[in-house]
Amino acid sequence: MSEGPAATGQAAVDQLLEVLDLDQTGAMAFRGISPPVGPQRVYGGQVAGQALVAAGRTVDPERFVHSLHGYFVRPGDPAEPIEYQVENVRDGRSFSVRRSVALQHDKPIFFMSASFQRQEEGLDHHAPVPPDVPAPDDVPTMTDRLSRYPERLGIWGQIPRPIDVRYVGEPGWVRPGDRPAEPHQRVWMRLDGKLPDDPLLHACALTYASDLTLLDSVLSVHGEVWGPGGVVGASLDHALWFHRSFRADEWFLYDCWSPSASGARGLATGRMFTTDGRHIASAVQEGLLRRVGA
Repeated sequence: MSEGPAATGQAAVDQLLEVLDLDQTGAMAFRGISPPVGPQRVYGGQVAGQALVAAGRTVDPERFVHSLHGYFVRPGDPAEPIEYQVENVRDGRSFSVRRSVALQHDKPIFFMSASFQRQEEGLDHHAPVPPDVPAPDDVPTMTDRLSRYPERLGIWGQIPRPIDVRYVGEPGWVRPGDRPAEPHQRVWMRLDGKLPDDPLLHACALTYASDLTLLDSVLSVHGEVWGPGGVVGASLDHALWFHRSFRADEWFLYDCWSPSASGARGLATGRMFTTDGRHIASAVQEGLLRRVGA
């Protein structure tokens, strides 16, 4: 992967697939890299997605991930490889549990437990999709929104964008004062290209995407924004449950809201729905949030 103009579409998706394609260095050990152009610290969704790749590669492929719980303990350096060590906690008749630890300089930057289950039949219900949400083609594209904020083009013009993100309301990166307070942060998402059919890969891609806008729902309640004159933050922990089969390269609605914020921390939760109203996943995250001056 070489530096240059920001990759979009299938080219950006192919770069993401490279990032998720870990090198196996031992029976339960893997190594991952970060994109050559990106933030000053490793994006949380990346390290969580890679940790799930590592865990999933040690599990019977007939068992599918149904939940993961992780903690971010140190910022990751994108210039350095990330080592992943996987522990086989248990292989039972129906479930397999793994612990995946991400390390840099022999210190953990993230650790995660993930549980995998063989397919079974049982009770089936879910809450309905939020009503009156416009379709993805009826809301502005990221390019449309960025055109109003040319100061953001320098950043977004360099970082690959493998995910097509379409905000139903105002995003958190607008200028202070440009964002009305809203109880929900809703976005349509999909991988902006084609993925292989491997269900684990789609789960890892969804894990990668799940960290993009979730914490922003805490700011949305207050009409706050990220950056100067607003708030800076970092993910503290992240949990994700997979309910039904899905493709991460097809549109899903990410409906996020915040039930509580206090003590410089905010709690955010979100649900993901397909365009036909199937509830495919749920996420919860707590983040550190601190005000910064203009």
